[in-house]
Amino acid sequence: MPRRRASAGLSLVEVLVTVIVLAFGLLGIAALQAKVQVGSIESYQRAQAVVLLDDLRARMLGNAAHAADYVTATPLGPADGQPADCSTLAIGSARDLCEWSQELNGAAEQTAAGAANGAMVGARGCVEELQAPDPTAGVCRPGIYRLSVAWQGLHATRASSLACGANLYGPDANRRAIAVQVAIGLPDCS
Repeated sequence: MPRRRASAGLSLVEVLVTVIVLAFGLLGIAALQAKVQVGSIESYQRAQAVVLLDDLRARMLGNAAHAADYVTATPLGPADGQPADCSTLAIGSARDLCEWSQELNGAAEQTAAGAANGAMVGARGCVEELQAPDPTAGVCRPGIYRLSVAWQGLHATRASSLACGANLYGPDANRRAIAVQVAIGLPDCS
């Protein structure tokens, strides 16, 4: 009988330890799921930014003679002063920038109430001229432009070196930005 009394509460302690270990494991899985969700949203936003960059790049290449007209003094996006109806503008760079601004604001997808929600959080777009075109005979230097898209990230990371959207999202580590360079050649230059 003494042997039986020594092990009387042992199985209850084992069950409690198992429950505690299992609880910590489930908490770890829940935390991992939350991180995966944030990563999924971040990658979706980056993919949206790439689509927006490619759209404006194609518009600029289609209107290469007026590429310099696409340069923006301030970022396009929320409250950028663009008209609500871009169809009132003549076809060209002004209309392209107006339509791009609407895309940055998420106009491509809307909620049932009509609110735009198709783009990244606080998306802004910038076009900078890195090198002015020079059609002088013997020089024939193409114009080089940087197209950038910036948006609000979901967690802090390393700050972007791009200027687009700087200081518009709180700490700069919350800003995400990607860019592409576009060279506009001078086919008639000799």
